[in-house]
Amino acid sequence: MSEFQSPTDLMHNRGLIADPAAYAKEASAASWLYLCGEEFASMEGGMSYAEVRAAVPQSANLVADPPRDFDMDVARQGIAALDDLPRPTLVTCRTGPRSSALVYLYSGLRSGASADEVLARATADGAPFVQAEPLRAWVVQGLSELSGQ
Repeated sequence: MSEFQSPTDLMHNRGLIADPAAYAKEASAASWLYLCGEEFASMEGGMSYAEVRAAVPQSANLVADPPRDFDMDVARQGIAALDDLPRPTLVTCRTGPRSSALVYLYSGLRSGASADEVLARATADGAPFVQAEPLRAWVVQGLSELSGQ
């Protein structure tokens, strides 16, 4: 097995997205997996799933933002959605930690990488989830529990 590389066809956010259409265009995104519920649209700096749908040809909405649990059910649903979406794909949450965790989990599972390899690459890439121990643990758990699926 070769060394785990940074995901290239899945992109996560690193902060709030001011202009969803411009964000999608800059990334040349064919699709978007949006991890927020509609209540985020009413918050300062928020956006709606309608804005996501308008920005890309294909999208999916997996509501997994706080205060909802970010658990293995979310991991399974996110993996299934990513399996169905064309690339390149944006994966976004409010500011990036959850979306980056899902991107690295998915990429690690699909490449057969170990948890240590995924965490090392994510750390080197400055992925937002590495700063949150619960999300690091979620990725490790997902790599362990979902590797046979």
